[in-house]
Amino acid sequence: MTLKLNLEARSIYRSIQEEIKKRLVLSESARFLENFAPVSDRAEILGRQAYLRENLSGIRPELREYLSRVKPIKFRRDFLHDRVLIVDESELGKAESLGLCEVSTNIEDAEGYPIVLSTVGYGMDVEITPSQIAPELYVLPLWENRETLEALARIGELTGRESVAGEILKGLEALGEVMGRRKLLEDLDEIIAGKERELNEKISERLEKFSLTLSGKELLDFLNELKTGNYEAIFSHFGEVEGEILDLINDAENELSERFGVTVELFSREELYPISVPPERVEMLHEELERELKVEFYLKSREVLDRVMPLLPRLKEELSRVYELDFLQAVKTFTEGFAFPEIWEGGIAFVGGRHLFIENPQPVSYAVGRKPRGFDTPGSEAIRDEKVVILTGANSGGKTSLLELITQIALLAHMGFPVPAEKAWVEPLGELFFFRRKRSAYGAGAFETALRSFVRSLRGTGRKLILIDEFEAITEPGAAVKIIGELLKVAHEKGFYVVIVSHLGEDLKMELPFARVDGIEAKGLDENLNLIVDRQPAFGKLGRSTPELIVERLARKKRGKEREIFERVLGAFREK
Repeated sequence: MTLKLNLEARSIYRSIQEEIKKRLVLSESARFLENFAPVSDRAEILGRQAYLRENLSGIRPELREYLSRVKPIKFRRDFLHDRVLIVDESELGKAESLGLCEVSTNIEDAEGYPIVLSTVGYGMDVEITPSQIAPELYVLPLWENRETLEALARIGELTGRESVAGEILKGLEALGEVMGRRKLLEDLDEIIAGKERELNEKISERLEKFSLTLSGKELLDFLNELKTGNYEAIFSHFGEVEGEILDLINDAENELSERFGVTVELFSREELYPISVPPERVEMLHEELERELKVEFYLKSREVLDRVMPLLPRLKEELSRVYELDFLQAVKTFTEGFAFPEIWEGGIAFVGGRHLFIENPQPVSYAVGRKPRGFDTPGSEAIRDEKVVILTGANSGGKTSLLELITQIALLAHMGFPVPAEKAWVEPLGELFFFRRKRSAYGAGAFETALRSFVRSLRGTGRKLILIDEFEAITEPGAAVKIIGELLKVAHEKGFYVVIVSHLGEDLKMELPFARVDGIEAKGLDENLNLIVDRQPAFGKLGRSTPELIVERLARKKRGKEREIFERVLGAFREK
């Protein structure tokens, strides 16, 4: 059963969720938080605690780095236009339903396709399955996500779990050569253009070094040929240079042939400088390489897939496990230094509790209900199993923050999480109400709204924790004592747990003998006349009010007649 929360309690719960989400590496991991909504069932809470105890201990800090490298591996279902499947008439419907490639019963329809597959002996033999017809659709996403597979393998090592990612990576090694050729094909235009520039630079350097001794007539003929751009005529005079240039061209084409794995003849011999490659030759080479590569890639993909296909279900489990691990590392980071509460019957108590959203908070110990064994904190002998507690004391002393801390600890405990305390005891509740003081809301309308909300929290029965922050702020003090007194009597009669912050502690104590009054005390003034506040409540003791200390500070600061007046007001406090 889900723990019921009012609006303010739910707001604190959302803040806790956001703090955990901030620590997630993968956004998809946030769905695991949905499994940890606060619940009332004791067995469910204990089960969650057991799960977290077992799993949080194995989470290591360096895990976060590898989680950040994991990306989803999506296996596509594309239609491949580079192949045709030839089938028997009886298999036509099944083959077409896969929607992976062209399907025909006539071998003549295979003309022009680089890849011809068949179930009837007219091409590469296949079965009518996606893995046989289009193995690339499985293998290519794995190849493109090798970094994810490497991260998964490392995560397996860090968590002590066997990973199939390493074995899949070994299987993918067979694709290395063909994938290198795919990259060459993608860069073909750039590679050829680069070789063309390189050749022209070498030819230019060779021409600059070439020197001749010419007769006057030969020199005039040479200059005329140069002026008209008749390079072939020039080279006809100098066969040695022409031969060297042709050697350079042949060497370049041999290098490209070895690199591409096919015989390459690209460069024109008709015009030796500047050298150029006709675009149609580049296009023809591209088509030839692409056809060969498609067949080779298909065959290699089938080979690799035969090895890795049985591992894919376990890989899917590993990818799902990553999100769980990310959730666990976020929880561990968030709850560093926290303690699992004891789930018991007797209220809520904690030692050394620390507010989640206050920087460097003073640790506070507190109890509502029965004092548990191990709750060893000064003044705790004053606790007598009171379910109703009135919290009094200094302004800005931390009373509201204590209510928030109680809410935080209660929520985390009902989520099954560790709580921000050295030790804690929490009774499973059915409902949690937190009524925060609305500082801007005054008047009859605000009073009526607040009163209706408080009364709703007292309806019914069950295990409830009700936290109220300064109800009297929205009505007259005299009326507040009567209203609060009756509401707390109803809560006491029904056995609800209540903590109410009030400056009317002295008056309420006389009205409610069953309630405990605790005080957060401003202990005095320091040498600079600033308030000294101990945020640890004193159990069973009315808190010294801030106004008294402010009057004392003014009395000590002022001189003359003003000081006399302040001392007289201070005396009125001390006569009580």
